[in-house]
Amino acid sequence: MAQAYTKIVLKSGKDQSLKRFHPWVFSGAIKKVYGQLAEGDLVVVYSNKDEFLGVGHYQVGSIAVRIVSFTETEPDYNFWKNKIQKAWEYRQSLGFGKDAATNVFRLIHAEGDGLPGLIVDFYNGTAVLQMHSVGMYFVRNELVKALQEVLGENLKAVYDKSEKTLPFKAKIQPKDELLVGNPGNNEVREYGLRFKVDWETGQKTGFFIDQRENRLLVQQYAKNRDVLNMFGYTGGFSVYAMQGGAKTVHSVDASAKAIDLTNENVELNFPGDNRHEAFKTDAFEFLKEIQEKYDLIILDPPAFAKHRTTLPQALQGYKRINTRAFEQIRSGGILFTFSCSQVVSKDRFREAVFTAAAIAGRTVRIVHQLVQPSDHPVNIYHPEGEYLKGLVLFVE
Repeated sequence: MAQAYTKIVLKSGKDQSLKRFHPWVFSGAIKKVYGQLAEGDLVVVYSNKDEFLGVGHYQVGSIAVRIVSFTETEPDYNFWKNKIQKAWEYRQSLGFGKDAATNVFRLIHAEGDGLPGLIVDFYNGTAVLQMHSVGMYFVRNELVKALQEVLGENLKAVYDKSEKTLPFKAKIQPKDELLVGNPGNNEVREYGLRFKVDWETGQKTGFFIDQRENRLLVQQYAKNRDVLNMFGYTGGFSVYAMQGGAKTVHSVDASAKAIDLTNENVELNFPGDNRHEAFKTDAFEFLKEIQEKYDLIILDPPAFAKHRTTLPQALQGYKRINTRAFEQIRSGGILFTFSCSQVVSKDRFREAVFTAAAIAGRTVRIVHQLVQPSDHPVNIYHPEGEYLKGLVLFVE
């Protein structure tokens, strides 16, 4: 490589995961640092036998380096552009960017696209960036330029939504802002259904794109059912349930803003339809007294655990909320239940749900096991990228 980067050497035996192309270096694996380090610096990582292992961004924390290349490559503008080009070509091969019925999708999925620390969601011409590492923030201008060059006329605007996702200890002052272009409006289409997206103040980048295929599955099961959509956010599952012919649909969220957006999205697709009602209240409280009113329930809570230290409490939370649903769903009902916590494994989540079923004393069959969609790819060498878990259960 032409440029000299700070060299990091790993302890003996701590190089095996990188040799298997896992993109993280943990702080405890580092033996020695040759030079000064600052958050966001590009570094080169070597084994204790002086074997080159990778180039990555340094950060303060348990994950000390996120590898961007396992070859001795200069991460210059062409490097980033090539990564974005491959991500765009992959989405196009799946049909995204070509289908007017669905113009919202994830364009870059961090480690899944070889760009750890970077999320880019595409909303009908507007790319919303969310950076989770300072290293990615430092190359923001190059990323924006590369997005413009790769997507061409498909891209109308780029918005940065990284203010709350970058490490607060890093001595930078990011702010959410429009970087280039004019978004026009904030309406998107998903399988022909219309949604207003608030990428400026909404959760994540504004819409839970990762539930697209699971929403479509709800539509298939909703006919003539009384549907309860817990933690409804912007009402995605509710709109699909109505599209599927649900008898009634109730949306619950603790946020007044989410309820307003849910009502707006329902009205956008089903003007004047009185099958839907939204409730601003605590989900656990609402579930206390539903008393067999529903025969299709969706539980899609926010991440109960963002760090391993909170895993036990998270598992209790999943067990508790699923127990309440099992106890009160009608016989012959369908339960869609999810976890989006990366630190909660598929097996631990299933165990919590199964325990809940046993506590409730219900006979339960697994109908489907759900994951994130194809525009949220999992790097085969980075199983942690499989963060979304879901079960569709038939309850006798």
